[in-house]
Amino acid sequence: MNPLAKRAIKIHERLLEFYGEPVWRNPLPAIDELVSTILSQNTNDINRDRAFEALRAKFSTWEEVRDAKTEDVIEAIRPSGLANQKGPRIQQVLRSITEERGSLDLSFLKELSVEDARNWLTKFNGVGPKTAAIVLCFSLDMPAFPVDTHVYRVTGRIGLRPEKMTVEQARPHLEGLFPPETYYAAHLNIIRLGREICQARRPRCEVCPIVKLCDYGRSNMSLRARAERVAKQSPREL
Repeated sequence: MNPLAKRAIKIHERLLEFYGEPVWRNPLPAIDELVSTILSQNTNDINRDRAFEALRAKFSTWEEVRDAKTEDVIEAIRPSGLANQKGPRIQQVLRSITEERGSLDLSFLKELSVEDARNWLTKFNGVGPKTAAIVLCFSLDMPAFPVDTHVYRVTGRIGLRPEKMTVEQARPHLEGLFPPETYYAAHLNIIRLGREICQARRPRCEVCPIVKLCDYGRSNMSLRARAERVAKQSPREL
């Protein structure tokens, strides 16, 4: 095992000690998760959930959503933002799946390899690698590691990926560092760390549970300690 993979496991274990075993929510059927994740694009969880619940309240089945007037779908999902784009996108994905499979049941994906299942999902317009990984990981219990903005930012700061690595490159890279059985918990705990502590503008390194395992954190805390020592010195000492 290479040193970076060993550090990834240590980070995962430390986050488990700090946050515990995470549970995101009760698993949704794969088609529900697919629609929910499309709704989540460029918005927050609250608005995603509001739009998803409004869509399910207006239409009793995904077949009804698929066959509805596009303006009715757009109006239902307006809380998610970008509804004029997401509404037609969701309907087209539902239509394409129906044309290929004859139904909207995605349980067959569990019979495929992770890579084949990922490739099948991402051939639909509007379904990218992150969306596919979320469906595979959270609905189908398949080993996939979703990389969202928090995971991308935090793993870059920690030093688990090269700074200039793209989001698309980061997914297979991180899947190679973390053991497959850790993907679910590692993904969720890194997101929580990014939201609560390792924030975009001002990371709170002083309370971070993995600061000693983090490239940025060790450097940041060293600079802070040096500044504090200088501040305590008298003018004569300076």
